[in-house]
Amino acid sequence: MTVTIQQDSTRTITVPPSARNTPPPRRRGRRPLLQFGHWWWALPAVLVVIGVHYVATLTGGFFAFTDWTGLGDWDFIGLDNFVRIFNDPQLLGSVWNTLFLAFGSVILTNVLGLLYALAINRMLKTRYLLRTLLFMPVVLSPLAVAYVWKFIFQFDGPLNGFLGLIGLEEFQKVWLADPTWSIWAILITVVWQQTGFVMVIYLAGLASVPIEVEEAAALDGAGLWGRFRHVVVPAIRPSIAIATTLGIIQGLRIFDQILALTGGGPAGATETLATQVYKQAFSLGQFGFGSALALVLTLIILVFAIFQQYITRDRSVGKV
Repeated sequence: MTVTIQQDSTRTITVPPSARNTPPPRRRGRRPLLQFGHWWWALPAVLVVIGVHYVATLTGGFFAFTDWTGLGDWDFIGLDNFVRIFNDPQLLGSVWNTLFLAFGSVILTNVLGLLYALAINRMLKTRYLLRTLLFMPVVLSPLAVAYVWKFIFQFDGPLNGFLGLIGLEEFQKVWLADPTWSIWAILITVVWQQTGFVMVIYLAGLASVPIEVEEAAALDGAGLWGRFRHVVVPAIRPSIAIATTLGIIQGLRIFDQILALTGGGPAGATETLATQVYKQAFSLGQFGFGSALALVLTLIILVFAIFQQYITRDRSVGKV
């Protein structure tokens, strides 16, 4: 160690190792059995996920090519179950109902959720109370929410009572027994419950938008729509991707609300792939055919999730 005393002279001082601040060299030996960050800590959870989810999914995918009834022997029948699916008009109607509920719920929940988030983000003093009230339906059981709305949609329920009160008796209907309006009743129920969850996602995204940038854009002459399009939307693009992806996946799997409200009726007008899987496998005992329907539903979810991720990806990443 060298210490400078004057401009042209130096003095060398030897510092013993015990007085130095440098840590002593590590001794090479056996590493401790428990060490933070080791991957094998997660091994039990990984094995459970593989066993419960992936092995079960692969097993169900295999039985989709059989005629297994859930008991006894089975025969390998190839693609016969899938040919039956695409040749059955009622099953094709279930596919269209599934897509209608999925995309209808995604569009409505994202539009309403974003409007709620923009409205209560900074402007209202009661925004914390409103956030709680709007998010409350999310924590309720889907079955409980469905039974509440089933009471509302009854012919002698509050909805028809309100229409009669304001003089619109001609619009009173048996909503859940009407083949045209029953699917819309399910959509309204789903949107009412899931909008609060989407709102929270957008509130998290809006929190990352600096207010100074919005003020600078306003000073430059940008209007309300211009600030939203060129400042807010690019900043919340990850939130849009998350909300739409989760919405599509959840929309394609709607089951509880349909089972509680209509049971798939009237005359199959509200049947979806999820309800058909349940009925074919557990009510009719056709586990092979039900597995084929479940595999088709899984592939639809996978395709639309990948397509949605491609559409909402950040195209500025990787560009100089």
